[in-house]
Amino acid sequence: MINLYFILPEIFISLSIMVLLIIGVFKNSSSKLIYTFSYLVVIISLAINVNISDNFSLFNNSYLIDDFSSFIKSIIFITAFFVMLCSYNYVKIGNFLKIEYPILILCSLLGMIVMVSSNDLIVFYIGLELQSLALYVLAAFNRDNLLSSESGLKYFVLSALSSGLLLYGCSLIYGFSNTTNFEEISRNFSFEYGVIFGMVFVLVGLAFKVSAVPFHMWAPDVYQGSPTSVTVLFAMLPKIAALTVIIKFLYGPFLNLFSEWQIIIIFLSIASMILGAVAAIGQKNLKRLIAYSSISHMGYALAGLTTGTNDGIQSTLIYLTIYLIMNLAFFSCLLMLKRDDIYYENVQDLSGLSKKHPILAFCFLIVLFSLAGIPPLAGFFAKFYVFMAVIKEEMFFLAIVGLLTTVIAAFYYLRIIKVIYFDQEKERFDTNFNFGVKFSLAFSTILILLYFINPNIINQFILSISVI
Repeated sequence: MINLYFILPEIFISLSIMVLLIIGVFKNSSSKLIYTFSYLVVIISLAINVNISDNFSLFNNSYLIDDFSSFIKSIIFITAFFVMLCSYNYVKIGNFLKIEYPILILCSLLGMIVMVSSNDLIVFYIGLELQSLALYVLAAFNRDNLLSSESGLKYFVLSALSSGLLLYGCSLIYGFSNTTNFEEISRNFSFEYGVIFGMVFVLVGLAFKVSAVPFHMWAPDVYQGSPTSVTVLFAMLPKIAALTVIIKFLYGPFLNLFSEWQIIIIFLSIASMILGAVAAIGQKNLKRLIAYSSISHMGYALAGLTTGTNDGIQSTLIYLTIYLIMNLAFFSCLLMLKRDDIYYENVQDLSGLSKKHPILAFCFLIVLFSLAGIPPLAGFFAKFYVFMAVIKEEMFFLAIVGLLTTVIAAFYYLRIIKVIYFDQEKERFDTNFNFGVKFSLAFSTILILLYFINPNIINQFILSISVI
């Protein structure tokens, strides 16, 4: 008898999606109601997940509930709640408040939590495709905008290509190990070239999902073209799920191949840090700039995984958690740049912002300094933990590249601060924002600013997780 108690969050979200879809079809003008219920679905799912504390495996050990997956699911639910909260105003003004919008977010959410708990290549792929199919539609949700349609098409075509490569890798692994289960692959492991090739192809597919170089080409166009409320989603949620699967995949069935995959992750990390830092310098669009910034940040997160130790994994998880908080703060600021129901997203639109909106300018200042890694803000500690884990394993070259790219990246963050505080002021932005975006900005900015007082608020949960 399967103990369904352990997959209650998944069951609850699945049933909620069906119920909300039925309500949307049979009740006229129910978009706002469904969006409100979607908040409740995410909060209740989080509450259920927090109460599941045991380690358990289901469906012939293909679905795993443990401390690691439960922590990541909690992070996904909290992030999803804040993403929906801060983008409500944008969705309403942009006429995206249709019944499909929150339901697609919940479908994507369901795919992510299935990915996180998967202990089998087939279950992982089902979760990945459920997440991706919803994101394809969300990227092109603004059908009246040519850039949005283009971004949806680009993401679909390139994502389909990466999924094909990933599936080919899965078939190679299955062919040479005679199983799709992670633990069975580890047990039946043999150093055959087919398995190594399969692992590389799967890594290529996952590197695409976290927009690591050289599989980053979709990110700038999709970030810029998608509605900003969807860009917030792209910048945060899929990266959590994909990075979690990379950790489970490399440190589970393929820990014996550490010396082989370590080289690949080092290359992805260095290439992402360098390209993300350099390519962002010339960007004039804030969403495009943050896309290159996110590529660079994924490079730092991957650096922690190159160590092959629990310390490295924990440093990556701390980095990822702080990165999500910084992104939430940045996009909350971006969603406040509204004038006459038009949202502005270029660097020059921030010109002289401090003169008429000093509090918003200060929040931008805190977020950008943190993204640049300036002490004593949270972003500094995120990089500090990763570099310490890397240096501990005597990988000095990787640490030096990380430090140099941090200095380069600081330039484009400081340039935005210069535009905000020293350029000639422009027309005033609207200030009638809803509670959601104000609360998201206040919450994330305070966390970034005061993190140094007690880092254990975030760290204590992560440092108790042991993956190896």
